[in-house]
Amino acid sequence: MAGGTWNPPDLRGAVAIVTGASRGAGRAIAVVLGETRARVYVTGRSVRGEGTTEDLPGTIDETAEEIDRRGGFGVPVRCDHTVDADVERLLERVRRETGRLDLLVNNAWGGYEGHDYRTFAAPFWEQPRQRWDAMFTAGVRAHLVMSQLAAPLLTSRSPADRPGLIASTIAWSFGRPLGNAVYDVAKASLVRLAYVMAQELRPHRVAAVAIAPGFMRTERVMAAHAAEPFDLSGTESPEYLGRAVASLAADPDVMRRTGEVLTAGDLARDYGFTDLDGTRPEAFRLPE
Repeated sequence: MAGGTWNPPDLRGAVAIVTGASRGAGRAIAVVLGETRARVYVTGRSVRGEGTTEDLPGTIDETAEEIDRRGGFGVPVRCDHTVDADVERLLERVRRETGRLDLLVNNAWGGYEGHDYRTFAAPFWEQPRQRWDAMFTAGVRAHLVMSQLAAPLLTSRSPADRPGLIASTIAWSFGRPLGNAVYDVAKASLVRLAYVMAQELRPHRVAAVAIAPGFMRTERVMAAHAAEPFDLSGTESPEYLGRAVASLAADPDVMRRTGEVLTAGDLARDYGFTDLDGTRPEAFRLPE
């Protein structure tokens, strides 16, 4: 539940979609939106009673229940974001049940299946080509298709409503490389996609941004830590990013940020919130 310095904004009546919300950043964003009283559709492939991705904990059903527990209304929708028909059914359901969409969080990301840590940091000439196909299909293309299909609902909202928002989660996109040429280029593509969408959505009062968290203590990270402990100082909870997204969604002047690359740490200072433990981790920057 909420902790530290955090007064959830009131987003009652707002409708959000958070993709890739079984665990990690997506789950955290979705449950924090629950604290704002929003209706949140959560998507992913991990559902109760079936195997989860890489046997990691978390399902969309559990995320939706936590949204309810925090005061919102969670709606789990199984969706493979590499299958356009799944995404089309998702948007048709949102249209049928609510007739509106105020916030889209593009967080689903593929390309980690069968992840090989031995080759991940290899130079570009040794990178498996299937990694490119996976990250650009299940990552970049998934963000594009989701945004395309969501745009008609986002742009049809009433002029009296607060501006709409598309927020795409990224790793980083500046300065030093991320340690993998394919991953770096894919994440940088999302930054450019957000920028272009921002220009085209501006007349419709819908903002589009890319937002980078810091080093988050996700389920995947903590599983790696359990297997081989490493320094967790300087890390942040995934809900720090959730608070950043919720603050943006509630900002009546969010259009001033459209097209920008933002960080959870900078937004914490702009909007005055902290992480769960009361700290305010700095904005993520790649170390020299």
